[in-house]
Amino acid sequence: VQLQASGGGTVQAGGSLRLSCAASGRTFGTVGWFRLVPGKEREFVASITRTGGVTDYADSVKGRFTISRDNAKNTVYLQMNSLKPEDTAVYYCAAAFNDLRLATMRFYYKYNYWGQGTLVTVSS
Repeated sequence: VQLQASGGGTVQAGGSLRLSCAASGRTFGTVGWFRLVPGKEREFVASITRTGGVTDYADSVKGRFTISRDNAKNTVYLQMNSLKPEDTAVYYCAAAFNDLRLATMRFYYKYNYWGQGTLVTVSS
């Protein structure tokens, strides 16, 4: 079982990036994106259930980021628009065996597998 995150890079403020999280080995329920900045706690970004019927976003990215998934490709995407310097971080995707309840989708310890992280740098 493996999660492969990709799509990070360097972009100017106001720009866009699309992250991908490709899963292999099994299908998953809820998939989430988290980000980590050195010296800060891991931060929830967004999550989506298996069918895509339920999504959740951190207030800091709501209206700018969109999470989606293509189950035929076993891949989850994070479209990031209007990027800000404070979005700079290593982004990790995480997957749970089954769908999580909305109330728990933000808790990193609810996820069973983690990808290796992809660095997003937003310059001002």
